[in-house]
Amino acid sequence: MPHPRTHLQAGSITSGVRDPAWQDWSNAWTRHVPILTGRTDLTVTVAPGAGGGAPACFYPDACRIEVDATHIGTPDVANPRRAGHKKAVPTAYGLLVHEAAHASHSRWRTPPGTPPVVAEVATLLEESRIEYRQRTRRRGDRRWLRHTVTTLISPDDAPVDDPWHAAQLAGLLLARVDARIVTGKDIKGVRAAVTAILGRKRLLQLREVWRQAHTTDDTDAEQMINLAWRWCRILGIDPWQQPQPPTPDPAVFAGRLAQALTDYLAHAAGLTPAGFTAQRINAQFSAPATWTRRDPTDGERAAARHLAARLRRARTHQPEPDTRPSLIPPGRLRTRHAITAQAQRAAGTIPTATPWQQRATLPPPKPTLHLGVIVDVSYSMHPYAGPMSSAGWILAHAARSSDAVTATIAFGSDVTLLVPPLQRPTQVLEMNTFGGSSTFIDAVKLADEVLHLRQPGRLRMLAVVSDGDLDDIPAAQRLVSALHRAGCAMLWLRPADLDGHTFTDTTTVLVADPVQAIDHIADAAVTALEQA
Repeated sequence: MPHPRTHLQAGSITSGVRDPAWQDWSNAWTRHVPILTGRTDLTVTVAPGAGGGAPACFYPDACRIEVDATHIGTPDVANPRRAGHKKAVPTAYGLLVHEAAHASHSRWRTPPGTPPVVAEVATLLEESRIEYRQRTRRRGDRRWLRHTVTTLISPDDAPVDDPWHAAQLAGLLLARVDARIVTGKDIKGVRAAVTAILGRKRLLQLREVWRQAHTTDDTDAEQMINLAWRWCRILGIDPWQQPQPPTPDPAVFAGRLAQALTDYLAHAAGLTPAGFTAQRINAQFSAPATWTRRDPTDGERAAARHLAARLRRARTHQPEPDTRPSLIPPGRLRTRHAITAQAQRAAGTIPTATPWQQRATLPPPKPTLHLGVIVDVSYSMHPYAGPMSSAGWILAHAARSSDAVTATIAFGSDVTLLVPPLQRPTQVLEMNTFGGSSTFIDAVKLADEVLHLRQPGRLRMLAVVSDGDLDDIPAAQRLVSALHRAGCAMLWLRPADLDGHTFTDTTTVLVADPVQAIDHIADAAVTALEQA
């Protein structure tokens, strides 16, 4: 959803962020915005960090539009006084058009006493309504509004597969089809995911609501609130009994809604889903954790080689049925090959055709491991920062050396993607410990996102290096158990002399010296893999 400090809330006026380097852009867009809005009382501020935490924002009481300059790049990327600059910064200009649409058409305010869940639905309906009205008034603006969709919408808008979030995604994207901002072909996958959760009948009822919103007058607050109440009734929500929007359980993994939305956003950005995910992760999980680099010791290298050898020898115990060709019976006769063999003999050559097909049992295949390594860098891990950093490197390097796909993630007060997939961790990252351990769940979900730990048909393992002293242990346990049920092996390395929590559905190894404990780690890892 757009940032809540926007067009429908009075009293949310900040001292506008300003940057002298961007003054030319602010001046140029202030002169230009009357063309977009028909209003002459508006100012535009362009600066890094503008927008009140959102990509862009409209403050109605201050008659001010703010656009975060991050979506432009550098001030010299284009000359904002020239008309052609729009093509150089289509996303930023689309954000300006979107907020101009609010300035032109969001002329109503949420009445006092409106339940928050109703107010949020009304805000959701307003997004496609103002774009529909802007496009109706200025048809050419659709071109620029299309560029804002990937900026105003995030996979975080669909964290779980429930009716509330399915309806929210419908209001964000399917409503923009009826507003003629995006096409039905664009969001085909999203429509299928939403329909699967809501059902066709309920989705049609919601569609009728947003289509009525599109034709609602700019000042008709009563109608917008009535439509929001109707939206809640369709979803079976009583705003008096449930005044706040439903909050998803943090221990629930994202499902088909998030995947469909990611696929759409990737397509809109001209990227593959994997490329879009990597780009988003790099932007979202940029390095709040701190560390120093050092070369691994001889003991650590030897431990990694030993573990890699053990992982390469690990097999599942289920034999694979197969067939193989044979020159002689028994087996099933393959007529075409028998005729070929007979012709070869008649020509005086040694037969190479294999007329018989026999059943065979192949040895179990060597697994291709997908390993996530999560390292706890909260302050409680301070006494074991060195050994745990070493353990994380040994695991990641050994798995990568055995042709596994790995990722290393640190969690504390923030989440940091230390080593993304397909990168070899050549040096040990000596982590600096600080803060709390509130982001374990986010770290696990990030590991699942980059390594697909819940996807069947591959061998998956999550290794956690932590004392287990987490902020929300029940939620963490539910997440761990969900991975376990999905077939992902769980290995937990815990400091031997540090009090902590032991989670069920994991193989827990107490570690003092990771190099000396490598045999125990290898035994636990191989056992987990062979039983997966």
